[in-house]
Amino acid sequence: MGKGGNQGGGATEREAPMPTFSWEEIQKHNLRTDKWLVIDRKVYNITKWSSRHPGGQRVIGHYAGEDATDAFRAFHRDLDFVHKFMKPLLIGELAPEEPGQDHGKNSQITEDFRALRKTAEDMNLFKSNHLFFLLLLAHIIAMESIAWFTIFYFGNGWIPTVITAFVLATSQAQAGWLQHDYGHLSVYKKSTWNHFVHKFIIGHLKGASANWWNHRHFQHHAKPNIFHKDPDVNMLHVFVLGEWQPVEDLAWAVSYYARFLLTYSPFYGILGAVLFLNFIRFLESHWFVWVTQMNHIVMEIDCEPYRDWFSSQLAATCNVEQSLFNDWFSGHLNFQIEHHLFPTMPRHNFHKVAPLVKSLCAKHGIKYQEKPLLRALQDIIRSLKKSGQLWLDAYLHK
Repeated sequence: MGKGGNQGGGATEREAPMPTFSWEEIQKHNLRTDKWLVIDRKVYNITKWSSRHPGGQRVIGHYAGEDATDAFRAFHRDLDFVHKFMKPLLIGELAPEEPGQDHGKNSQITEDFRALRKTAEDMNLFKSNHLFFLLLLAHIIAMESIAWFTIFYFGNGWIPTVITAFVLATSQAQAGWLQHDYGHLSVYKKSTWNHFVHKFIIGHLKGASANWWNHRHFQHHAKPNIFHKDPDVNMLHVFVLGEWQPVEDLAWAVSYYARFLLTYSPFYGILGAVLFLNFIRFLESHWFVWVTQMNHIVMEIDCEPYRDWFSSQLAATCNVEQSLFNDWFSGHLNFQIEHHLFPTMPRHNFHKVAPLVKSLCAKHGIKYQEKPLLRALQDIIRSLKKSGQLWLDAYLHK
């Protein structure tokens, strides 16, 4: 009887040993029609399943042919639940002689970062303070109420209109930071609850698409500032309708615009309310762009250099100094480094994990960049000026 046969007394059949693969073999499977990846030294064939991936097929496909362990842990809150979906995809494991990291990535940095993450978990830094987020939502609703009362009480003159526009632009910016928290699953333990509140805030309070946001934003986190993988730095980005549900998102958006027009058309008329809304969007979008870009656009933008998770996030992000105003103004995205390293960590805990991150950077000689707010904004202007000069030189054929 063979090795796998029953051996007397009804002994259970032994499982056949799993196939083993080298990195050279795994890295060949990085095509759109042929995708493997590695998590905790286990090899998974995600070719067919990637189209059903809740985060979109692109974000998971960006790790085809690579070790995705740290990205997997960063994006998924309930690992036990997610592992259930991975079992049918398992095809083997790394050969014993193969290193845990692909493309010669720094294994010591990876090991130290995973120890840091374990420390953060032991410190309960992934546990959310629900009152914190409830107060954030309350202050957004309060601003919406103040805005309506200003117009109702003082009328639709220029001064009340401008004041109301700035109040509503502020509430929109704050709603943007809050939907970001729920979109990253950093508030509730159950993903379903996070997804529902995320859809409500980004849809009903902002009139945008939750699925479109997920489709783009998680790609940015997976490969920040990498051409052809980070939508935020791609000049052209093909949008795949199959990766979001437009009907569902449209319903949320319609509820937002209907609410806004019903609220303000009695004061301005339909056309006036539309123009008023566009002015608010103009103010809020500038706020949003300056905050999100001050931590990214001044950093390195390049084709993929195949760094470990820790090094790749540090190369693409920088922080803005902490203060009560900076925290509120940026939705704690002034802690961009910590947010990128731990996307599911509640923002109110970033300042607690920051000293640990700084210490790890110092150990491995990695630059931890932190700036004052005004300098960060000035860096954007310098970056724009530099880019404009390059385009001008190209136009003049210098």
